[in-house]
Amino acid sequence: ACAGAGAARARLGPIFGGMLFLLALALGVLAGLRSMTPPAVVAWAARLGHLDLDPTPLAFLGSAVAAWLFAAAALGELVGDKLPFTPNRTRRGPFVARLLTGALSGGALVAGVGGSLAGGAVAGALGAVVGTFGGYRARTGLVRALGTPDYVVAVMEDAVAVGGAILLVLAAGGAVEIGRAHV
Repeated sequence: ACAGAGAARARLGPIFGGMLFLLALALGVLAGLRSMTPPAVVAWAARLGHLDLDPTPLAFLGSAVAAWLFAAAALGELVGDKLPFTPNRTRRGPFVARLLTGALSGGALVAGVGGSLAGGAVAGALGAVVGTFGGYRARTGLVRALGTPDYVVAVMEDAVAVGGAILLVLAAGGAVEIGRAHV
């Protein structure tokens, strides 16, 4: 859990603060792959007490309603991504959604451990740009290179997005603990 995360802001040095922004950037990259997975993981982390969003404008993410809604949206996206009529992630609507969820997730991740919500949001949005276009190129390239159907690569992408988001949220809490130990 993240007891005393608010006090961590003053005690985290620039190296550990920078690490949190890199984690937010990486979480944004994952939002570029699956737009709803990072907010679902962040919401559940807040709900379970791993992120302290209570003193922030993102406190709503820790509610049961938000956690379940984001989880349902993430599961729906995991299924919907495999359907032939799903729009390309690089089109305007899906791209904007990825920017917004990358910013939301990155901001919540950093703010939830006592850092800057705005800085985390910017890092998350930047990561979403990289993840959206890089993920598209990687997926289409792997489908061609491996000669497999798209859904095979899409399932691998799902695993990266879900597993990666969980690991990044856990790493953020670990970075705070390391920072506290070196102060």
